[in-house]
Amino acid sequence: MPLNDDQNSDSDSSRLSESTASSSDSEYSRQSFNSDSSSKPSSPASASPPKIITFDELMAAARNLTDLTLAHEIAVNANFCIKHEDFPQNSFAGTVKQIVHKAFWDHLESELNEDPPEYEHAIKLFEEIKEILLSFLTPGANRMHHQICEVLDSDLIRQQAEHNAVDIHGLANYIINTMGKLCAPVRDNDIKQLKATDNIVELLRQIFHVLDLMKVDMANYTIQSLRPYLQRNLVDYERTKFQEILEETPSALDLTTEWIKESIEDELSSISDESSSSPGADRSSKPIISPTLVLNNGYLKLLQWDYHKTIPETLITDEVRLQELREKLNQLKIIACVCLITNNMVGAAIVDVPDFADQLKRISIPLLEGMNKKTFDLKEALNAIGVQICGKVNRSLTERGLPTLNAEMQSNLVGQIAHIVEENNPISSLIGYTFTVFQKCMPTMPGGLSVIQTEMELVGSQYASIVNFNKQVYGPFYANILRKLLFPEAPMGKAETQTPAN
Repeated sequence: MPLNDDQNSDSDSSRLSESTASSSDSEYSRQSFNSDSSSKPSSPASASPPKIITFDELMAAARNLTDLTLAHEIAVNANFCIKHEDFPQNSFAGTVKQIVHKAFWDHLESELNEDPPEYEHAIKLFEEIKEILLSFLTPGANRMHHQICEVLDSDLIRQQAEHNAVDIHGLANYIINTMGKLCAPVRDNDIKQLKATDNIVELLRQIFHVLDLMKVDMANYTIQSLRPYLQRNLVDYERTKFQEILEETPSALDLTTEWIKESIEDELSSISDESSSSPGADRSSKPIISPTLVLNNGYLKLLQWDYHKTIPETLITDEVRLQELREKLNQLKIIACVCLITNNMVGAAIVDVPDFADQLKRISIPLLEGMNKKTFDLKEALNAIGVQICGKVNRSLTERGLPTLNAEMQSNLVGQIAHIVEENNPISSLIGYTFTVFQKCMPTMPGGLSVIQTEMELVGSQYASIVNFNKQVYGPFYANILRKLLFPEAPMGKAETQTPAN
């Protein structure tokens, strides 16, 4: 943001002053998991007996969760910013706002048109504008601070009003020029439009509108300044904030515990199935379960999670990103099924067509957008995909002078694609198994599915990034939960030195 000379000299200290409010959260040393779990704030507290939560404690936990979520979003989402939004004009709230604002500005105009003019409401507006302009200044911008206070001194303006000597246009021009010095370059055109406005009431109204936009610009500037700091300190910051939440609300890990417990039960069930299929297996020994495997399988379940249920508390900050990955993965499964069915039914007719699988993908993707929404009709979308693929195949055959697909073949192709959504569909089950193998070890996709290899690798990379960061932040909490569930006989005063491996 362009600032005057006084402000430039203090721009660095300004940014630091915005961010150091949370710096104390990162100054504690990371506690060793071998120390007493209650001795340091960076280690998850041991289980507490149930207690009654007061309203103040609940609100404190909510504020901590809001801070944690906002900091996480700023750090991991490079596109995160604050947008200026208003009520839709045709909405009830928008209509009420428009009526109230019009009444206010009409009243101001009638006061200024009196003889002599009544300036009291205008003076209150100048006081508000003064406070907004001062809020844009960095600490140490003393010259401009003094100048703004001097020019927009409400006591002085009232004295001038008593003698009918207020230069209201001069004050407005000073405000506009000051805004021009403080605003971001994107607001330069707005400042020019202000300078071209003659009606003083309309001018004041537009000044407030542009000041609102400048507030958003300043907030986004602060976000950009904070992002590098948050990225360097986010693991410690999030762990500390979550510990504070846990101290305020001891039940804040209940859903996470249930999620891990379900993963353990799935693993026990898998071991039991393997034992029953192996005649010589020793069924008397207690099964050994890897905590790392339990946690990794729990993370994999998030890619098929029913997001109508509440997600584990430790994953709330990434819920939207996980939902997007699940939608993308489900979309890729459908595309893989479509490609496999098409190749099986009309492969001989399209074998010589270059990049035909990519063409199938380009047909499918737009029709599958938003497929996880309640209002989305997947069967109708699949039917539309089948019809378009039939048309595409027939056009390709016609261009090469070959006979087109007959009505029966087209009907069969459209029908098989539409039946992908049916439960226990063999093609869908096969693709689902292939995707499960890919998620666990990320091998190269089979030849017929190589068309989605790039997209699968991107999904895998984004998923791994979320999981690895989550382990860094919440590993100590997971370690305590896994110890209680897998090794209940172990002493509870100590914690593991290492987080579960990736």
